[in-house]
Amino acid sequence: MSNTVLFGAQWGDEGKGKIIDVLTMDADWVVRYQGGNNAGHTVEIGDEKYVLHLTPSGILRESCKCIIGNGLVVDVIGLTEELKELENRGISLKNRFFISDRSHIVLPYHKELDGAKELSKSKNNQIGTTKRGIGPAYSDKSDRIGLRMGDIFEEDFYEKVKNITNSKNNILNSLNCDLLDFESFNSEIKDAVEYLRPYVCDTLPILHEAIEKNEKILFEGAQGIMLDIDFGTYPFVTSSNTGTSGVASGSGVPPQKIDKVIGIIKAYTTRVGGGPFPTELFDSVGEHIAKVGNEFGATTGRPRRCGWFDGVVAKHAVMVGGINEWALMKIDVLDELETIKVCIGYEINGEEVSYIPSNINKFSLCKPIYEELPGWKTSTKKCKKWEDLPNEALNLINFIEKLTSTKVSIVSVGPKRSSTIIK
Repeated sequence: MSNTVLFGAQWGDEGKGKIIDVLTMDADWVVRYQGGNNAGHTVEIGDEKYVLHLTPSGILRESCKCIIGNGLVVDVIGLTEELKELENRGISLKNRFFISDRSHIVLPYHKELDGAKELSKSKNNQIGTTKRGIGPAYSDKSDRIGLRMGDIFEEDFYEKVKNITNSKNNILNSLNCDLLDFESFNSEIKDAVEYLRPYVCDTLPILHEAIEKNEKILFEGAQGIMLDIDFGTYPFVTSSNTGTSGVASGSGVPPQKIDKVIGIIKAYTTRVGGGPFPTELFDSVGEHIAKVGNEFGATTGRPRRCGWFDGVVAKHAVMVGGINEWALMKIDVLDELETIKVCIGYEINGEEVSYIPSNINKFSLCKPIYEELPGWKTSTKKCKKWEDLPNEALNLINFIEKLTSTKVSIVSVGPKRSSTIIK
């Protein structure tokens, strides 16, 4: 596998947790390089189900070591709860879990500001944030007033938290929100910091030593390319670079050390939160996909908006992410459909376009141009190899390969590890 990046090629929720878990069979390290606990990566192993928000999915494979890179913003309370639950379920962390001392910390005032700022916007302008404090934490990082995990070793760390809390209260007050009392959460922060302290270190030399030893590293993205701060549907995006470009800045591993990029896509498209969505369905087919696909957010529980596969989005992901291969997820959700549509382009005021407009107002005018393919009307859930898939399903795969000029190397026909076909 060498050094591989796997990132979401739609609006997130593509199934990254499952495929990362499958690929860890051949990995020595799994590295998260961006985002925070606004991610929700679900992994099912036998009868056990795990939902990971900050912890790399490789933690469920005993042979893997895991790193939270410098590009993340870390909710210390949330991470502590997550790790304790893993330990209670028999997952060992000792000598296999590391947190970059350069990663920034999400604190209670970030969450309060996240929710307050979202509520202050009109309904049409609300982004659909998870209210986990991700945006405000990245804002503090850019504003050079953030606290990093390495700061927990400084004697004045809690004094800094208290001073910043008082400063943020001025903003909350201007938004007519309740003010935060530092003492009300200080003990919880202290408990979390003490628990996490043994795992915090400089991960840069650790990663580069692994590269020198030719150990295999899997870089795990969160969210999706259409939520990328630069290449997504701005401003309806997250606050980090979700694609391959985030690996270098979020882990310290330069681009020339990356050997393979796998893009992960559903056989249809979903989106959570606000923003344009050209192939969104508002009919019984959309309801069917949502129900069969269990399309509810792993982090928020919110229902996901559902639509047909968008080839323009997929080609955009290939272009900006350098994708070599596709992992095609949830093809089984389409099993009962008579006809399957694939968006091959857009129309804007009578003009055909084959790209994602950078302007959000222009993107909101995009109408999908569809190619219709026959469905297979039979279950794919028990398929174990490529040849088991119905011809119509193989036709869909071939169509996506030609449309995106990228081969499909993995097909998922269910949520479990065993429901994965690798070509």
